[in-house]
Amino acid sequence: MNFHHSLSPETYMQPAVKPQNPNFSSGPCAKRPGYSVSALQLDTLGRSHRSALGKKALGAACSETARILGLPDGYRVAVVPGSDTGAIEMAMWSMLGARGVDVLEWESFSAGWVTDIVKQLKLPNVNVLKADYGDITDFAPVNFDNDVVFVWNGTTSGVKVPNGDWIPGDRKGLTLCDATSAVFAMDMPWDKLDVVTYSWQKVLGGEGGHGMLILSPRAVERIEAYSPPWPMPKVFRMKSGGKLSEGLFKGETINTPSMLCVSDYLDALQWVESLGGVKGTIARSEANLLVIEEFVAANDWISFLAKDKATRSNTSVCLTVKLTPDQVKTMAKLLEKEGVAYDIGAYKDAPPGLRIWCGATVEQADLKALMPWLTWAYQQALAT
Repeated sequence: MNFHHSLSPETYMQPAVKPQNPNFSSGPCAKRPGYSVSALQLDTLGRSHRSALGKKALGAACSETARILGLPDGYRVAVVPGSDTGAIEMAMWSMLGARGVDVLEWESFSAGWVTDIVKQLKLPNVNVLKADYGDITDFAPVNFDNDVVFVWNGTTSGVKVPNGDWIPGDRKGLTLCDATSAVFAMDMPWDKLDVVTYSWQKVLGGEGGHGMLILSPRAVERIEAYSPPWPMPKVFRMKSGGKLSEGLFKGETINTPSMLCVSDYLDALQWVESLGGVKGTIARSEANLLVIEEFVAANDWISFLAKDKATRSNTSVCLTVKLTPDQVKTMAKLLEKEGVAYDIGAYKDAPPGLRIWCGATVEQADLKALMPWLTWAYQQALAT
């Protein structure tokens, strides 16, 4: 009699191959392949960010970003404090209040922007369009006579905006888009976006603490024409004497940045260039998602949190597992203990599950090596 028909000894055998880089965190994300601190240009260290050398490096961070992303003429790029959070809040504090606001919420960070708009800025004319984790809000009711605030990719739900077709070209309000886990990994319709923010530590695997703020000419017009009624912290101020502070968009930062992090960012941009630009990083990210899609299709115990394939993120891939919440945590701990995958538990406010970063800095071979380990960890957790 075969006592091992449904539970063979091999069921609990560890896979033979581990990912060479087990860093699958959704931020800070894995460094680019071949990364070495020794490759960074370090002549700015110990120098003032206001020196000619410092300004040149910061100016390059702005101009190279615009060039590589292919931003339309007239779009401005700035390095600002506080990571993506600082960048989007700087934009909301500076521009909102001139019109009503439609704000889209379908995961924790977008919920945070709702809190800012409703409870902190206390704006009077606000429409909150909300969907649960795994879904995305219905775009049909969005009123583009209002300003519209939304995330492009819900980092904590694995749900992304499929395209910009729902945004009209003749809108009267501004579109403010938190795109921190989307820029450099997804095709962004820049002409539909008036404010775009992101941070270095996501798709590019850069360092934390600095945000990128991209403004369309329409956004600049709003800043110059509108002065909010509330006090404006120094780190949020983008204009002087009623005019946009143009120096901010040439590398003259509001406060002192880390020049080491700036060098790291410039290194990441050079890497994007070496891949053929944004098309290259998008292709790497989409190929990474395909590995997980094939695995999920072959295993009925694991599913995407995103209900619709069209809105499935190719960066922050969120998965649900047919286990109890404690068993899912056991899975993540086992994978970390074995040095196979670090930091892949679901975000604290999200449904229990796993979150695997599939941005461009992750190697497809590492994801392929990880998949059998997911099965192993699932079987181990199931037996607990």
